[in-house]
Amino acid sequence: MPELPASMRAVIITRPGGPEVLQVAEVPVPSPGAGEALIRVHAAGLNQADILQREGRYPPPPGVTDIPGLEAAGEIVALGKGVEDWRIGQQVCALLPGGAHAEYAVAGTESLLPAPDNLTLAEAAALPEAVFTVYANVMERGALQPGETFLVQGGAGGIGHIAIQMARAHGARVFATAGSQENCRFCEGLGAELAINYREEDFEQVLKQHLGKRGIDVVLDHVGGDYVQKHIRLAARNGRIVNIAYMRGSRVELDMLPVLLKWLTLTASTLRIRPREEKRRLRDAIRQRFWPAVEQGRIRPHIFARYPLEQVAEAHRCLQGPHRGKIVLRMTTGATGNA
Repeated sequence: MPELPASMRAVIITRPGGPEVLQVAEVPVPSPGAGEALIRVHAAGLNQADILQREGRYPPPPGVTDIPGLEAAGEIVALGKGVEDWRIGQQVCALLPGGAHAEYAVAGTESLLPAPDNLTLAEAAALPEAVFTVYANVMERGALQPGETFLVQGGAGGIGHIAIQMARAHGARVFATAGSQENCRFCEGLGAELAINYREEDFEQVLKQHLGKRGIDVVLDHVGGDYVQKHIRLAARNGRIVNIAYMRGSRVELDMLPVLLKWLTLTASTLRIRPREEKRRLRDAIRQRFWPAVEQGRIRPHIFARYPLEQVAEAHRCLQGPHRGKIVLRMTTGATGNA
């Protein structure tokens, strides 16, 4: 086992607020408990949940570190009691309940995936949150089937661009919205049959014209608000509408009659607070059903920008502005920029 330092650099949130409240500080290196691995982090993904945590609106679950960050990739440097399926020195990517934005992070082995040989560790770090979210919500709660129609809002985003690729690999017809013509072309390049610029067109009307009476079978929605009724009107018979966030608000007034007449399902879920065994079940299904497509290059994350850990505030500002794909933090210093 390599000798580990006593302390590490990690992002801390000094108080709820904007990016300026983020600092990099020296904190103790954590130790893995039973069923856990300690990862020397090479890169970590940035997600909207990190912004919400920074703002004081998404605290970590009880017993989880206050260090933000829900996904990372790197090398296993220590193993907790009872771990037999993983080895020290193995390169992995991991879904974490927190703590990824640091030089070392503890991950439950139930959420580990082998880092694909065809990806850099920065690319591998951009996968776990998206693939777990899409699998749990689109493939399970939404029960998307090959040949069905699928709509993802924000198709150029960190979750959206992976959802397009996973749904296409699954054999679905994929549609997306995005906030610019450039992002719409990006979505179509990933496999979307049609991407609609929601700033210039009404996606509901465009899709109705494109699909006729066909309708949408599964919607992945992080917008909420008035979009919920639009999705209900767009939905096919037995359609499933899955919410994972509410950027336009969680309080809505709905006409539920179409839900009754079309036998629709309105559902939602979260990922961070799921029990370890539930995450293990999801991980095993992802590894069997979708990880081969990742290893073959048919599902690949797009890295929009890389930032060294010390520039975490700038990374948060980038995430809150126009971007495509994922933004990652690197644990070594160097130039920033698009990739």
